[in-house]
Amino acid sequence: MFRKKMLAVAAAPLALAALGGCAQTFDARVNRFSMLPAPQGETFTIQPVDPKLDGSIEFRSYAGLVAQELQRFGYRPATDARSANLVVSLDYYVDNGREKVTTTPGFSGWGWGGYWGYPYRGWGGWGRGGWGRWGFYDPFWGSDWGSEVRSYTVYDSQLRMEINRTNGGERVFEGTARATSRSDDLPWLVPNLIQAMFTGFPGNSGQTVKISIPLPSRRPAS
Repeated sequence: MFRKKMLAVAAAPLALAALGGCAQTFDARVNRFSMLPAPQGETFTIQPVDPKLDGSIEFRSYAGLVAQELQRFGYRPATDARSANLVVSLDYYVDNGREKVTTTPGFSGWGWGGYWGYPYRGWGGWGRGGWGRWGFYDPFWGSDWGSEVRSYTVYDSQLRMEINRTNGGERVFEGTARATSRSDDLPWLVPNLIQAMFTGFPGNSGQTVKISIPLPSRRPAS
């Protein structure tokens, strides 16, 4: 009975840690440089950095999200690209991923703690390894019993946005939003990166900030 209680006490922090991991956020690092004046109704058009994306339906969906954000901050979409005051250029990607390994600690064994008896004999030591604080320890057997090693793939994604004046081509904004996640699904990643980019837009020039976006309870399978 006492042994079972000992295990329950030791396992409680692990259970709490597992529950703590249930809170889901999309975390991005956002860096922005800006010379944008306060908006005065300037018009904009949006184009891809990669010419191959020109005409892409997927790109247009992301451009629509950016347009919504710019309008929220006081800019207006141009009726014709040639009449726009500002040109917004977008680029995004996700890499091929890399393996990450994590270890969930197990238990060292069974028995009494190291404060009982002599340090090297009896309950305190019992041979070379001894009875450890939470159980039997032998350096030849390994210190953790029941440890779980897991490997999974993480992906680095990025959204880059630049804004230039059409008159003279002066750049007035450039920003990058980066994230590491277990998904390589661009239709899920890019909208979150856009939201991160426009959180606190245009931001403090030259400052890198961490943006955490709450996620719904269900998300794409990794």
